[in-house]
Amino acid sequence: MPSNTLTAFLDDLADQAGEATAIEYCGDQGGRTISFAELADRSRRTARGLAELGIGAGDRVALWLPNAPAWLELFFACARLSAIVVAVNTRFRAHEVGDIVGRSNARALVMWPDFNGIDFPGILAGVDAAALAALENVIVYGEDDSSEGGGEIAGRPALDYGTLAAAAPFEDDHAHADAGCIVFTTSGTTSKPKFVLHPQCSHVDHARAVAPALGYDAPDAVMLASLPLAGTFGMASMLGGLAGARPTLLMPTFVAEEAARLVRACSVTHMNGSDEMYLRMLETQREEKPFPSLRCCGFAAFNTDPAEVVAIGDRRGLPLIGAYGMSEVQALFAMRDPAAPSAKRMRGGGQPVSPVTQVRVRDPDTGELLGEGEQGELEIKGPSMMSEYLGNPEATAKTLTEDGFIRSGDLGYLEPNGGFTYLSRMGDTLRLGGYLVAPEEISNYLEGHPDVAGAQVVGVAGARGARAVAFVLMSEGAAFSESDLLAHCAGGLARFKVPVRIFTVGSFPVTDSANGVKVQRGKLREMAASLIDEG
Repeated sequence: MPSNTLTAFLDDLADQAGEATAIEYCGDQGGRTISFAELADRSRRTARGLAELGIGAGDRVALWLPNAPAWLELFFACARLSAIVVAVNTRFRAHEVGDIVGRSNARALVMWPDFNGIDFPGILAGVDAAALAALENVIVYGEDDSSEGGGEIAGRPALDYGTLAAAAPFEDDHAHADAGCIVFTTSGTTSKPKFVLHPQCSHVDHARAVAPALGYDAPDAVMLASLPLAGTFGMASMLGGLAGARPTLLMPTFVAEEAARLVRACSVTHMNGSDEMYLRMLETQREEKPFPSLRCCGFAAFNTDPAEVVAIGDRRGLPLIGAYGMSEVQALFAMRDPAAPSAKRMRGGGQPVSPVTQVRVRDPDTGELLGEGEQGELEIKGPSMMSEYLGNPEATAKTLTEDGFIRSGDLGYLEPNGGFTYLSRMGDTLRLGGYLVAPEEISNYLEGHPDVAGAQVVGVAGARGARAVAFVLMSEGAAFSESDLLAHCAGGLARFKVPVRIFTVGSFPVTDSANGVKVQRGKLREMAASLIDEG
């Protein structure tokens, strides 16, 4: 029985597949092929480089990188040292980066300074100095000579990643199956993103379940990885592809035209993505059925009616298959049967990929467990689970049941065949730009403006998905300027979190309850929808 540490996972693949292609990197500087043996070797060298910086067990290393081989080299290197990767989305800006790096106490930050022409050092310079108190080194990655290390970034030494990765191999192995290996950020009901910490065993066990369940280990399988590795959807896809011991094409970031070209040129059989990604790929092609090699395309419906996108896919030969996952249990937790009719494939949920997973449904009002077809909150237990919310025992206790299930916060029901159907989120969490966002995160940032005394944020459905709409109470004597407040949000939040409109009100609608006075968010949503329609 293979060990379920990440180093054993990679070493086993290197032993079995050796010089076979693990990653075909499709970067701007041309393609680069990396074998399983080379990936294992480079992860050992990177581990040595990190160890020489003092990184050890439990230390955090923040990766503010697009998809690149270095992402995976660092991930496995940190696992060898029993250190923890903190995944940072490249779309995040100063406010978000400062919060994540600061609260995680990251000792090192790896960044690509000018990726896509974005001034990442300038963004980092805008982070509150207190948030970088634990940060000791900034490691500079790049794919041309302009990104060499040297000097300082944010007052820290700027070290060259190439030099770090050229160290002698680190032959020791401090990995442990239960040791934390990665933190994903997710928004729930609090104003700040929660830090979802996964142990090494959860990623290994999940990848080894995903590969055979979804056919990533078929003799002709070729995976296209274009989702961000900083999120669970991208990471589960990538590790599942590696577990299949077949080639994975890795794109730095999704570009529809290039993704379509790669699928056709390389006979890609598997990929995962959002509804919008697939529609954009189809828009680049004139042929009725342009992607004959694709046979399993896991999708999540973020911006369109899932029935519509599956119908378009069927019409044009694109086999879209509903998937289910969340940061706490990882993406690709469950998938629909590729052979099922469209009415079934369009739904989130399906059969869990792991045979030892348990899913149950609880009535949120009575607390009773429900039978097949009865709607309630999905509760999940299995090998792909997180260990905790890092630094937040209260949230951990609230999410984990006494018998080890995760309260998903998702509405769904059990199916007769042992699968389940996901219907929707149960709370007010917003799905913006494909990411779950707590409205309090945006409202609290608005309240940081000196002219704002209070703020509430709700979601309004639109043609391209939900958008945030904000209502603000102005400070005494302050004049309302929507453009100023929008600029304030754009300066510190990712673009998808910036409200589409901001309105001022004299007061928020409230109601009395047994637990005190509560803002009537339903009325705010109605107001927002009406105002948007009138505008």
